Amino acid sequence: MRQIRVLVVEDSLVFRELLVRNLNKDPAIKVVAVARDPFEARDAIVEHRPDVMTLDVELPRMSGIEFLRKLMPQYPLPVVVISAKSDKVFDALNAGAVEFVEKPVVTDRRQLEEFIKKELPVKIKIASIARIGKIKQTAMPLAQSAPLRANQELVVAIGASTGGTEAIATVIKEFGTDIPGVVVVQHMPPGFTEMYAKRLNDECRVLVKEAKTGDPVLPGQVLIAPGGDQHMELVRVNGALQVLCKHGPKVNGHCPSVDVLFRSVAGVAGDRALGIILTGMGGDGAKGLLAMRQAGARTIGQDESTCVVYGMPKVAFDMGAVEYQEKLDDIAKRTYMILHRM
Repeated sequence: MRQIRVLVVEDSLVFRELLVRNLNKDPAIKVVAVARDPFEARDAIVEHRPDVMTLDVELPRMSGIEFLRKLMPQYPLPVVVISAKSDKVFDALNAGAVEFVEKPVVTDRRQLEEFIKKELPVKIKIASIARIGKIKQTAMPLAQSAPLRANQELVVAIGASTGGTEAIATVIKEFGTDIPGVVVVQHMPPGFTEMYAKRLNDECRVLVKEAKTGDPVLPGQVLIAPGGDQHMELVRVNGALQVLCKHGPKVNGHCPSVDVLFRSVAGVAGDRALGIILTGMGGDGAKGLLAMRQAGARTIGQDESTCVVYGMPKVAFDMGAVEYQEKLDDIAKRTYMILHRM
């Protein structure tokens, strides 16, 4: 099996050596070069042609984000960003990074071990199969149509993983305040979902917030499941739709899980729902989307050509869960077309 050739860009000597030593223990990975700053990284990319680059956001001489913006047009390369808990990570993803991991506290042995042995190697392996440089499109504004009738019985459920932060943003930026209540699961570490929701809230016409138990599902509002160890479900309380966030074990390797959300939507909303599955590794959400379709819901899957990783949508499509397969920039348009007929 061919090893994944990795370039590590990190200014801390101690952390850099820690990364190299432990990544090289994984038989699927080989660190071919290291760099202390973007200038050394640029030279290493030209010389070693790595498959994947790990990149610290905070670097001397030039920030990791600025480096990404300069790099990607010339040398499209799968990048895994290593960042402290900061919304700068979303700037990095917008600039072209594929994945991110939270930088561990070096003195926290348990957190460090989880990061070194599981989180970073997994993200590198996912990044190695990601599509780079083919995803960015210029979205055309939606054609003006009659506003949707306010309907608190309808719900739109969205699930995504790798590449999903940008994909979700592309879709919901096209939503107007007439959109039915939207519930979202995006695989993300704790703390980052709140920052992500606030960022989207500033950029979208709809209200976007991190969900908490008891939040009503209302037209013109998007609820994003909190990252960490809580699943989010759709429930009905006194006749009204709400979300329930509850602790539980991982499902399909994830918490929150798209399958958990989609299955709850199938059970509670039935044919009054629309499910959308976007880019992501693995199969989380596929069975839940099928359950939605079998309950009478309408369903949309992102097509292969616009996915960063055509995993979750492919599994869903192959099992018959996807009614419409669309390019990313056409998903909001298809959503409105469907909702006008519901």
